[in-house]
Amino acid sequence: MGFADQRFNVNLSILFTELPLLERPAAAAAAGFTAVELWWPWVDSPTPAQSELDALKRALEDAGVQLTGLNFYAGQLPGPDRGALSLPGEESERFRANIDVAADFAHSLGATALNALYGNRVAGVDPAEQDALALENLVLAARAADRIGAILLIEALNKPESPLYPLVSAPAAVGIVDKVNDATGLANTRFLMDLYHLSMNGEELPSVIDQFAAKTGHVQIADNPGRGAPGTGSLPLEDLLDRLTKAGYDGWVGLEYKPGDRPSAEAFDWLPR
Repeated sequence: MGFADQRFNVNLSILFTELPLLERPAAAAAAGFTAVELWWPWVDSPTPAQSELDALKRALEDAGVQLTGLNFYAGQLPGPDRGALSLPGEESERFRANIDVAADFAHSLGATALNALYGNRVAGVDPAEQDALALENLVLAARAADRIGAILLIEALNKPESPLYPLVSAPAAVGIVDKVNDATGLANTRFLMDLYHLSMNGEELPSVIDQFAAKTGHVQIADNPGRGAPGTGSLPLEDLLDRLTKAGYDGWVGLEYKPGDRPSAEAFDWLPR
């Protein structure tokens, strides 16, 4: 087993960002990848012009890479925001406006996973009010995902880098997964297991895998410390991915790491060809 037995896709919102968005799919293909994933690319617009959507779709198709996953609108990401769906007022409305746009775009390219970042706590707002709003919006997102034959993903982030984000452990994120599935009855909401974020939280990764692999819809990796490529830190990523495979996970593994002070195309020397 090991890295050679995994299906890796590359996240074009953290790798190849030295290139314009429309050039990244071809760069990923040139680096040997057949599949990619994306954060919502238009941080200022949950509803970009159809021409912008069409241009990105054409760039992906021309490059011959499969879009496997897409984030819903999440505010300024990268930046201070960590999602919009639990923020009362304008940001929540922007998330709702984005739901069908993101789902339809994903569907047009055959993507089957949509990631909904929960959003930061807001000073002066009751957390219970935010959680109720979040559940309403996640139910809408889960139904949209179901309409296109996709899953909805709920991600835990890490507290040191996202101190206002409430889902900073695997149990916290899986708890939301269960709430959404109970509310919809669709069973299409799943855990996004990002091994970097969980390690930053000090979680016991083998235990997390054993406990939650069955509820996991997608996996992302970066080494720790540093959020760099495998081998730049101390995480036993090869062993952890083997453990996930043995636990029954057979989906994509998203490469969501920083290339460091080199071009992204040079950040895959750890990967068996």
